[in-house]
Amino acid sequence: MQPVIIVLIILVVVAFIALMRTIQVIPQASAAIVERFGRYTRTLNAGLNIVVPFIDTIRNRIDLREQVVPFPPQPVITQDNLVVNIDTVIYYQVTDARAATYEVASYIQAIEQLTVTTLRNIIGSMDLESTLTSRETINAGLRGVLDEATGKWGIRVNRVELKAIEPPTSIQDSMEKQMRADRDKRAAILTAEGARQAQILTAEGQKQAEVLRAEGQAQAAVLRADGEAAAIRTVFEAIHEGDADQKLLAYQYLQTLPEIAKGDANKLWIIPSEIGDALKGIGGAFTGLTPNGAPAAPAFPVDHAADNGGPRLEKRREYPEIDPE
Repeated sequence: MQPVIIVLIILVVVAFIALMRTIQVIPQASAAIVERFGRYTRTLNAGLNIVVPFIDTIRNRIDLREQVVPFPPQPVITQDNLVVNIDTVIYYQVTDARAATYEVASYIQAIEQLTVTTLRNIIGSMDLESTLTSRETINAGLRGVLDEATGKWGIRVNRVELKAIEPPTSIQDSMEKQMRADRDKRAAILTAEGARQAQILTAEGQKQAEVLRAEGQAQAAVLRADGEAAAIRTVFEAIHEGDADQKLLAYQYLQTLPEIAKGDANKLWIIPSEIGDALKGIGGAFTGLTPNGAPAAPAFPVDHAADNGGPRLEKRREYPEIDPE
């Protein structure tokens, strides 16, 4: 009985193993290569698949999702004989699992070596400044070459990116000094332009202020002249309407004399000739008869200038001396 039980157990184990090898579950976005006696037969897609146990074997399981592979820094010589280290990142996707398995031994290694050689060809035709400022051009060139070469391997290169471009240390120091000098130059230029603009604005403001001040003075002078003209016109009309006689005009002459005599610096001033006629007229006005018919005493002219602190006016007349006693 024991040998029979052992045989049954072995048969059960073999049947379980055969069942496990017959049913193959492939995850989503994956593929499996099936070989029969070492020869490719078919590609298993995602889902439940049945294979012949002990005859069909799974050669390789391939992820069909987009993959990201960073490559280590590679020394590359530019056109001006400078060595730069460039890090690259490749974004690729397997589109044909059979070609990726049988057309190339290791597509990752093949892509890396192809990237290095293509990168050296592209950078070798550019100088350092162009290399640092032409990342998009380098990426496009790398992607075009890689996509064309890896198409027969069942791989599509979606993107190629340069992570870093590191020039030599001495070149980095020189570039930093140059950039610092450029920044200082731009700062000095901006400062000078700001000072120039400030001076221009200040000058324009002063100009406008002077123009406005001159216009204000001109308008004030015009208004002042108009006012004086109106005042003269009013006085002139009042004199003509009042029909002033010679006596009134003579009195106005006498009222003006103290104003002329004002001021400590007035040492000498000239009386116009017409003032004599005015004094004669006003002298006749003040010289009349008394109520008894006798001639009045001679009157001396009023010295208003002396009352105001100006020089004293005197008009001498010949009178007989009178004894005070």
